Amino acid sequence: MRISDAESVVMELLWQRSPLAADEVVMALAKAQDWQEATIKTLLNRLLNKGAVRAHKDGRRYLYAPVLKRAQWVQGESEGLLDRLFGGRVAPLVAHFSEHRKLSKKDIAELRKLIAEIDDEH
Repeated sequence: MRISDAESVVMELLWQRSPLAADEVVMALAKAQDWQEATIKTLLNRLLNKGAVRAHKDGRRYLYAPVLKRAQWVQGESEGLLDRLFGGRVAPLVAHFSEHRKLSKKDIAELRKLIAEIDDEH
């Protein structure tokens, strides 16, 4: 399931706090994103049509909650990034960040620990 950048902002809100009514989503995002109410409702409807969220009737309003789990979305996005940019391989990704000095000493220590744990499993 492909979620656009704008849709992911709505999803992040719903992953943090749900269920929410459309007006609650609008109040939370209108100022933070400088979006109009119609834009936010359009994003909610797109997510509903994709099956990423569900809506259930609560009196005269609908409450929205995520169906798509954040972990599933992150995995799909991560794999897509690796496939598109690094041929599905993690090592070139890490090398890229290393070459551009984007790895802190803490990052390096965590990577070493992760590699050691992976080695212990095999």
